[in-house]
Amino acid sequence: MIDQSLMSDMLSPFWVSIKLASVTTLCLLVFATPVAYWLAKPSQKKAVGRLKILLMGIIAMPLVLPPTVIGFYLLLLLSPNMGIGKWLIEHNISPLIFTFEGLVIGSIIYSLPFYIQPVYAQFLRIPKSVMEMAQLLEPSRLRRLLTVALPQAKVGIILGSLISFAHTIGEFGVVLMIGGSISGETKVVSIAIYEQVEALNYEAAHMMSGILIIMGVVMVALIASVSRMSQRP
Repeated sequence: MIDQSLMSDMLSPFWVSIKLASVTTLCLLVFATPVAYWLAKPSQKKAVGRLKILLMGIIAMPLVLPPTVIGFYLLLLLSPNMGIGKWLIEHNISPLIFTFEGLVIGSIIYSLPFYIQPVYAQFLRIPKSVMEMAQLLEPSRLRRLLTVALPQAKVGIILGSLISFAHTIGEFGVVLMIGGSISGETKVVSIAIYEQVEALNYEAAHMMSGILIIMGVVMVALIASVSRMSQRP
């Protein structure tokens, strides 16, 4: 049997992971959706087109780099001795390293391509005639985005949100490097499982892993269902 204190220690990382995934997904919805829309818009200027290609390459870097590499450079960037962390200290602002806010920044960067790509692809699927008609009827770019582009790309947005949420739940390398293992603050479930295995507490590791597997099956089923919707004409 697992005592009550150990059960509490097991549930806390799940809450931190779910909170982190929710905040990360919400931030991506708000900030990354307009970026995907801009990237998908045709560019008449060659310089802008090249800039978009460069930006797409930068966004895709988490797909090819080990999480520890990204986590290492974020650790340096957010540390009090250099980069953003040094600037924060100089302006009497608490550094972001080993905080939940720092985890959010790292998770946004690491999950960005998993959100951008399906949303970008869905924006590309919007018929050119639809956007041309919207441009004639609605001069405001913001309103065209809100009333025409977003409804047309809702399947991609839902798919990107689900993938980003699921990806954030399973993060390990990035969050370990920049967040450490502070109970109730930065200890996510993947780190908690690792610590239980190190302590040879396989029963707790089995329980937490089993819950993650169930969550993973549910998320994969939802992603597959939405993906089928996106393939419909």
